[in-house]
Amino acid sequence: MNKQLPDSIEPPDLTLSTKQDTTPALRQRLNSAELFSESREVVIEHAGEEYRLRLTRQDKLILTK
Repeated sequence: MNKQLPDSIEPPDLTLSTKQDTTPALRQRLNSAELFSESREVVIEHAGEEYRLRLTRQDKLILTK
């Protein structure tokens, strides 16, 4: 049984968008350069706990409690 897809079905567009998110109530976009400014670590307080977001030498992010 070899079923063929109709010609009207197109594959989804999987390209990444560079547009700003249009739903700011659901998501906020922060630029890491602004977030870290001149440091390599920021402290985030969440639910009474402290988390550290660090920028590594390889420009990776590490979040620790």
